Amino acid sequence: MIRPMLVTVVASALAVALAACERPQVVNYKQGTYQGKPDTPPYANAPFNDNKEEWERSIRARQQAQSEYTLAKGRVSQ
Repeated sequence: MIRPMLVTVVASALAVALAACERPQVVNYKQGTYQGKPDTPPYANAPFNDNKEEWERSIRARQQAQSEYTLAKGRVSQ
């Protein structure tokens, strides 16, 4: 009789002790400021080296290659 009650008391004490150790994980925001990593433009990377026009041409070509209309039109003519 005493043993199950002792196990319950010890388990409860352990649960309370573990709950007391947890720190709140709330972010403190400063109004009007972004505190994260600054974003760079997508064309600032190595393949394009800050050439925005070349990056836009590459995006347009990629979009045309993924167009279902262009793909279907190409299959019919083959």
